[in-house]
Amino acid sequence: MSTENSSDQLFDNSVKILTDLISFKTISGEDNSSLINYCDDILKKLGATSFRTYDDEKKRVNLFATLKAKNSNNKKPIILSGHTDVVPVSKGWSSDPFTAMIREDKLYGRGSCDMKGFIACTLAYAPIYSKSNLDRDIHFSFTFDEETACQGAPILIEELKKREIKNGICIIGEPTNMKIIDAHKGCYEYTTYFKGLAGHSSAPHKGVSAVEYASRYVNKLIELREKLKSRAPKDSIFDPPHSTLSIGGVFGGIAHNVIADKCHVNWETRPVVKEDGVFLNQEIDKYANEALLPEMKKIFPNASIEKDIIGEIVGFDRQDKSDACELISSLTGDNSRQVVSFGTEAGLFQEIGISTVVCGPGSIEQAHKIDEFIVLDELKKCLALLDGIKNNSISN
Repeated sequence: MSTENSSDQLFDNSVKILTDLISFKTISGEDNSSLINYCDDILKKLGATSFRTYDDEKKRVNLFATLKAKNSNNKKPIILSGHTDVVPVSKGWSSDPFTAMIREDKLYGRGSCDMKGFIACTLAYAPIYSKSNLDRDIHFSFTFDEETACQGAPILIEELKKREIKNGICIIGEPTNMKIIDAHKGCYEYTTYFKGLAGHSSAPHKGVSAVEYASRYVNKLIELREKLKSRAPKDSIFDPPHSTLSIGGVFGGIAHNVIADKCHVNWETRPVVKEDGVFLNQEIDKYANEALLPEMKKIFPNASIEKDIIGEIVGFDRQDKSDACELISSLTGDNSRQVVSFGTEAGLFQEIGISTVVCGPGSIEQAHKIDEFIVLDELKKCLALLDGIKNNSISN
């Protein structure tokens, strides 16, 4: 078979697989097991071994599958990693979000670029890896619930540690237009709940207003936000250079003349260094427990302030020497490295010693949008990269 035909066939196959993947409605928080079964079946038929890890209810699944090296020569294994969940769909799509549609040079559908396009390419290319004389293992890592503060990946990472898979090169195929991304801030999300005592507004001294204490808490967060600015590292690679903090919403109260007994605050911080996240949490917890709560309990002993961790996505740190970045550079000829403002699972793999890079097909500009699409040529570029990885992973 000529190379021309085989690359056409590869491309057609990646489009077919992407069409199938889009049809699975794997919205974050929902069951993704049918999509995982589909991926696992493709890989098992090629001789891959695999294991799964689950959420508490066993309805959301991570898959880690391996095509073993035919003859190992101690090369670092490669992990091709993607998340299987997609964000919810809002009204206004011009076609069914879960039916792939090709119009001109673009393929439309929820998850087409973020990030089922990459997963489709890896599955389309897998048969070639399986027939090759691999001198390193090629792993496929497909996780659940990345979009909701990376809930699935930490469960997988724990299992990798147990199985001693802590060395290797991980390529996370988030949409970067196939550019190398080697750093991003962390992203920590919290909801803080205030429980006070309801009462009539004419006797404010007899109630405990959850809204008022929540407001003071928000003011403290805003004060701490200014302190974060002064903590910016001198050589920060980010824009803005410091850790950020944002109040996403304050919800509480039922009427003008009722003292609110419940209120909650949604907030998030994006630390440039882990220490900023630690500093912020220590300061705000101290303020809640030592300044606010004693005042509330004086009037109402059962008052409470509880902070829920929605998710803590660790940052992805730039490293001067990165096997992952160097491998991609050597295959694409592009030595540039960029940072992004969105979060990924990269920091989780990096934390256990795996050299990691974020690089994949499609543009983040299309992610999470109505009429999400991927330019078909991006799939071809991704397949070319996977081909380069094969040539770098076979014995001569």
